[in-house]
Amino acid sequence: MYYSITGKVAFYEEGRLVVENNGIGYDLGVSANTLAKFAKKGETVTVYTYLHVQEDALRLFGFATKEEKAMFVNLIGISGVGPKIALQILSGIDLQRLAICIVNSDVKTLAKVKGIGRKTAERVILELKEKIDLESNEDDSFFGLIGGGAQLTDDTSNDAVLALVSLGISKTEAIKAVTSARQKSSKLEDIITIALRSFDR
Repeated sequence: MYYSITGKVAFYEEGRLVVENNGIGYDLGVSANTLAKFAKKGETVTVYTYLHVQEDALRLFGFATKEEKAMFVNLIGISGVGPKIALQILSGIDLQRLAICIVNSDVKTLAKVKGIGRKTAERVILELKEKIDLESNEDDSFFGLIGGGAQLTDDTSNDAVLALVSLGISKTEAIKAVTSARQKSSKLEDIITIALRSFDR
């Protein structure tokens, strides 16, 4: 219903951001990471939005990037993970680190997020990693050819692609970005960072 809202920051506090557009103030639930980027009253911002519908309530959530929004949608699709827990996860760990945790099955790091126990961390990693694996199996080009015939043959590159896909980036775009980033670094975290910077916000 709402893809994004562009307007001025009218009010903010922990977990909440109000963006005013044409006289209407949109009350958004946000993560600490998004709030850190938008917490300046009067500043004009573009917030990617998601309308969460429940039987007894409608709640609008806002995100600084499309990748954070995609991760939020993935998280609330997990049994036992609602919007509150999803925002806790997105507030306690940056997207890059979260993606790496999922790819590497790093339960220990994710479980350190405030309010997230080991069982929830295990469920998040298990379900999102399975989802990525299912999507990758539907397209042989995921680990295969790109355009002119370049290949992703090393585990680091493949892990970086999986991490980007977990953030809602298409497989084709992820492969191209990682292929370019791989020429600048051989470290997984650096590759993911460089690849993310190549996408327009």
